[in-house]
This record gives sequence, C-alpha cells and structure tokens, in this order.
Amino acid sequence: MCVSLGPADFSGTTLYMGRLHHPEHGLVHVLGYQNTAVNRADGPNAMLLHLPARTMTQDNFLDVGRSSDVLERMVEAVRPRSVAAGGMAWMGHGTPTPEVQVFEHDIYTVLLASDPTALPAALHRVPAPRRPSLDPALLRFYAERYPGYAMAVCCFDNTEAAQAKPLLMWYPPLAPDVLTAPALDAHTGRPPGMVGKVPVDHWVLYGSDETPPDWGAPVDYGRGMRHRLREFLPAAVRGEHFSGLLPNGDFALGHADLLSRAPGRVARIAEPVG
Repeated sequence: MCVSLGPADFSGTTLYMGRLHHPEHGLVHVLGYQNTAVNRADGPNAMLLHLPARTMTQDNFLDVGRSSDVLERMVEAVRPRSVAAGGMAWMGHGTPTPEVQVFEHDIYTVLLASDPTALPAALHRVPAPRRPSLDPALLRFYAERYPGYAMAVCCFDNTEAAQAKPLLMWYPPLAPDVLTAPALDAHTGRPPGMVGKVPVDHWVLYGSDETPPDWGAPVDYGRGMRHRLREFLPAAVRGEHFSGLLPNGDFALGHADLLSRAPGRVARIAEPVG
C-alpha cells in the first residue's frame, strides 16, 4: 500500500488514525504510517502521502526517537482481540501554506506543499542521491482529486528503503469528525488507477481521547518515551487487519463510530473527505 514515484514493493503496512484535544494545538488528528519497503527503482524513490490537513509544516512531523516500535506496540495490543474487517470505510477525497517546505526527517528528505503542482520547482533542493523524478500527470491527479490537502513527498535513496522509522504527524483536520489514512496504491510514478481492486496487507489502528472506559486495548509504550511524542498518542487502541483485494482508495472512520463499543467500523473510501 503506497503511491511511489518508482517501482517498489511495500508490505506489512501499519496505519494509525487518531483524534485528540491537544493543550496547545486544540483539536488535531494524528497519522501514523509504517511499512516494509523494497525499492525496485534504479535510483532514488519517494512515497507520496496526501493529508486532509488545514496547515502543515516541519513541526507537524513527530520525532519517534528511541520509540521506533510505537506502531508495533499498538498492533500487539489489539492482535489477540482483532475481528474481521467490518464497517471501516475505504475511501478514494483551510488555510493552505503556499510555499514548498523541504526538510530532513529520519531517512527521508520531505517536500511538503499545499499545492502538488508546485513541487517540481523545489525538487532541486533535494540532495541528488535522494532526488526522484516527478511526473506532472501524477501531481495534477492529486491537485484535482484532493484540493486543499497537504502533500508530503518522502524521498529516499535506494539503499535506505527498509531502514525507516515509523512516520508520525499531527495536523488540524479538514473534517474534524472523520479520521482518514492515505492508502492509495500505485508503484509506477503514474496516477493511481481507480478502477478495479488492489492487493492489501494492512493493520489499521485508531484511537481518541474521548473513548469511554474499558474501550479498546491498552497500549504499553514502554519506558523512556519522550513526552513530546506521548502527548499525541492514545491510552488504548482498536484495530483491524485487511488482506486480499480491495478497491483502490483510503481508509476512513467517523469519530462517532470510533466511540462505539462495537469494533469493525473502518471503511475503504474512493472519494476525498473535507
């Protein structure tokens, strides 16, 4: 599961969707993303993540530090009680920040923009060993299909593909009551095909700071986690494992459904939210 700018194999994807009231930033959504990547390109490659965020900067990317197993701990918390996929939706769709930001995060050089078509002009700021090619047709696809979304292009050298820590980020959401996680699938550098089905192997986890008592599975994050990271994470999570073939699109979950005591409400959606 991923949109990449060159040939690559991605497996064992874990996604986390969270919602919380942060003491400084107010109501925010939190996205966690991790997979095992094998780069099949001859040179640099990149992952594309579209985010339903009102504004984003480098400060929205959280440093996991020594807690690189944070998403694995969430999966372990829910694995014994997981249920078959039910109602979580699989979906295919503020004030934007106009300029392209370029910064280093873990193994990646990240380009972050509110307008995908502005990305090529900033590509020269990516170090040559990590600088991929950007197909204008792919950028137009995102600009037309996900207007107002932030776009993160995570560039990596082909020797670094399997070494990444999980990506964790927070943002003010376009749709506060619908949690979403990017899950489009395309590994050619061309726009994703939105007809037919694609193979999936995903854990989708979710949490909130408004869940009732005894909701979900408590997560043991271990000792030594930074407070800056812990304050964005839930005390308990639920999760569902998706495998086989599904329509191409994202995952979505209404916050009211999240708060329900009945699990199995994540859905795959083909249209943007927000």
